[in-house]
Amino acid sequence: MTPDESLLKQVRNRGFAVVPGVLSTESIGVMRGLLERCIKEDIERWGKNSNYLDRWMVHNVMARHIEFARVLENEKMHAYLSDLLGATCIVYAYTTSSMPPKGTNYSGRIHVDCPRFIPDYISNVGVMLALDQFTEDNGATYFYPEGHLRPDRPSEAEFFKRAERVFPSSGDMVIFNARTWHLGGKNITDNARHALTINACRAYMKQRFDFPRLTPTHIAEQLNHTGRRFLGFDSRVPTSLEEYYVPEERRLYKANQG
Repeated sequence: MTPDESLLKQVRNRGFAVVPGVLSTESIGVMRGLLERCIKEDIERWGKNSNYLDRWMVHNVMARHIEFARVLENEKMHAYLSDLLGATCIVYAYTTSSMPPKGTNYSGRIHVDCPRFIPDYISNVGVMLALDQFTEDNGATYFYPEGHLRPDRPSEAEFFKRAERVFPSSGDMVIFNARTWHLGGKNITDNARHALTINACRAYMKQRFDFPRLTPTHIAEQLNHTGRRFLGFDSRVPTSLEEYYVPEERRLYKANQG
C-alpha cells in the first residue's frame, strides 16, 4: 500500500495530517463497545488511587482483546509509519483517548508526546484512530502548526492564536510528529468521544512496557509478522547466554532492526 505523498508532506512540514478511512466500520463498532467496558473496569480498579491521572485513558489495550491487537497489523497505518520511521518501527505506547461527557482527560494541556528534540530527525510518531467523529463540541484536538520545529513550549496565548483543530471522521487516522505541540479539547456533549492512540518509535529505542511479555500469548500468536514485529518481537534482548548462543533464526533480536 502506498501512502499519500501530500499527507506525508503535511506531517513533515506542518507536523500533522488526517488520513481518511483507516479503520473498517465493522471493527469500529466492535472496538467502541469493548473500549467502554475497559474504561469501566479500569475506573473501578484504579479510580480511588490518588495517582490515577489517566481516567478514561486505557493503557495497553492490545492485551485486553484481539480486536485491539489487530489494529497493529493495519496496512494503511504502516504505509505511513514505515515512510516516517522505517519499516522496523515498534510500539512505544498503545493507549486510548476518550473524552468523557462534560469533561476532558489528561491530554487537556499543551504538550508533546516525545521529550527528545533532535533537529531534522523523527524519533517518534503519534497516531490517533478516531472511533467517533471529532467535533468542536466533543473535544477535537488542537495542533500547533510547525510545532515540531521548536524545542520550547508555546505560551497559551501563542498556542491558541495559531492552533488548528483536526476533525477526523470515525475510522480516520490523525498522524503527527510526536514533537508537535498539541492539546485535547473539552467535551461539552452528553456522550463520550473515543479514539485509539499509538506512539511509534525506532526499533532501537525502549518501549514503555515489555510488550512481548505483557501481551497474552493467545493474543500475540494470532498476529501476523507485521503485528508481532510492531509489538517488539523482533527487537528483544536475550536474558541469558543460552538465549544468546542460538542459531540466527531463533534469536530474539533480529538483524537490521534500525
